[in-house]
Amino acid sequence: MTLPSPGNRSRLLRYALFAIGWLSVVLGVIGIFLPVLPTTPFLLLAAACFARSSPRFYQWLVEHPRLGPWIRDYLDGNGIPLKGKVYAIGLMWLSIGLSCYLVPLPWARFFMLTSAVLVTLYILRQKTLEKP
Repeated sequence: MTLPSPGNRSRLLRYALFAIGWLSVVLGVIGIFLPVLPTTPFLLLAAACFARSSPRFYQWLVEHPRLGPWIRDYLDGNGIPLKGKVYAIGLMWLSIGLSCYLVPLPWARFFMLTSAVLVTLYILRQKTLEKP
């Protein structure tokens, strides 16, 4: 995988991406232990941010013995574990349903539900990771 050169980006953008990357790592690690936070999306966001801000931390994250497999399986095209798909879709619909109940604006409900449908379709279309 060829990483974009962080030298071509403004310093402020690199710092912002770096900070978002670390925030995503922290939220991803919390998500391992806290069932309401999804781990994989946060770690993928962190990898994307680090790939654009710090190749050193991107390598660290992807090669990390505990966090790396979450990212590598997806990036290598191996897919998402069935448990992860069910968990992600279930929690997403639970939170979207609660949000639609709490937000009375029809246009906001429309956008939330449209987003949930599209993300669900995306997740379902991803290959399911077969565990050995």
